[in-house]
Amino acid sequence: MQHSKRAVVTGVALLSALTLAGCAGGGGTDGGADAASCAPSEGDVTLEFTSWIPGIEDVVALWNEENPDIQVEVQTGPNGNGGTYKSFFSQLEAGNAPDLGQIEYDALSSFRVQDGLENLAACEDIVAAEEQFIPWTWGQVTLGSEDGVYGVPQDSGPMALFYRSDLFEQNGIAVPTTWEEYKAAAVKVREAGGYITNFSTADINQFAGFVWQGNGDWFTNDGDEWTVDLTGDTSETVAAYWQELLDEDLVATYPAWTEEWNNAYNSGEVWTWNSAVWGANSISSGAPDTAGNWSVAPSPQWEAGDTASGNWGGSSIAVFKGTEHLYEATQFALWLNTSDEALTALNESANIYPATTAGLDLPSLQEGVEFYGGQKIYDVFAEAAGQVNPDFVWGPTMTQTYADVSDGFQKAVTGQGTLLEALEAAQASTISTLKAQSIPVAE
Repeated sequence: MQHSKRAVVTGVALLSALTLAGCAGGGGTDGGADAASCAPSEGDVTLEFTSWIPGIEDVVALWNEENPDIQVEVQTGPNGNGGTYKSFFSQLEAGNAPDLGQIEYDALSSFRVQDGLENLAACEDIVAAEEQFIPWTWGQVTLGSEDGVYGVPQDSGPMALFYRSDLFEQNGIAVPTTWEEYKAAAVKVREAGGYITNFSTADINQFAGFVWQGNGDWFTNDGDEWTVDLTGDTSETVAAYWQELLDEDLVATYPAWTEEWNNAYNSGEVWTWNSAVWGANSISSGAPDTAGNWSVAPSPQWEAGDTASGNWGGSSIAVFKGTEHLYEATQFALWLNTSDEALTALNESANIYPATTAGLDLPSLQEGVEFYGGQKIYDVFAEAAGQVNPDFVWGPTMTQTYADVSDGFQKAVTGQGTLLEALEAAQASTISTLKAQSIPVAE
């Protein structure tokens, strides 16, 4: 889930307003939804597929065994921002992209705005599959378009609160249900010698998830141009909240995904993490000495009684422009992300949390988890998955936006500026980047 700078192809960035309408928020079309273009190929087919999911080769082998006429050759690599996205863009420019690739929701717009994705709405089976998916995940792959589908949802990252139930109980601190209570608990945790959480300056997706939970937006598109608003009311509220916790030394600031970070959780220095469902593995692997001492509760709310959740992460399987086998590619993508066989294998091999409503009822997700004291933690995430705002839109240059926000946040935690100032600077740089790529942007 880490984010780093990646190259973006700029040579095909001249887009008309009509194309942008198909990208997000508008209601236009790029003319790609032609049913004839999704006809089955003649003869045997071999598809190329790139992913970074652990154990994906074994899952693909199940498909290949059952479908001798449609074989899938899988290539694995680093996570998207770790190098795979850069490879995808280079392959698209060279005209030799794989048929299918794993793309996280926040990166889909970047590929769509470069005209690198097939419109899967050309395939009847894709359109009919919409009802199988959690509504907000389908919104992520349609990018706000009324007649475009640019990927098949694979997994989701609804957020909840991981917390050291033993430490909260020993110190007589109630599990917070609102962000106001969370700050009050942070004071008590600090008095007990710990930190309530770690503020990440590296993975801005967590902060975006907080904004998402508050029903805020960073990007919108009306079919003609993009609006960038990293400093809206919700973002300002979230930034001010965490700025107070930073100023009062109530949160740690270890670099995320490092041994320092792991040790802070393993030693009991840090007591909670408001994270996505995949965070269950991050804690169990990074803090093995704390087994049995963690629990999961719903995310704190901005208003008492609310039931909103943010999302952090999630991927789709997209079909790249130029494939000669659109029909076969979509059949594989649907099987991979909707069949009980594939969903079970993905969950067992890589803890993939399904994007389908039926997938939330997998037997493996109904069991108590030993590391979390036997709690059925996935019940909490299943409820959170239905509480995510379906209308959140990602912009077309998220890597640059993430990098700029991260740079500003890193300065803010050392007292060089504030979180809000970091968002203001990132907004300005994002607008400049859009303009430099000839992408229409609202003033």
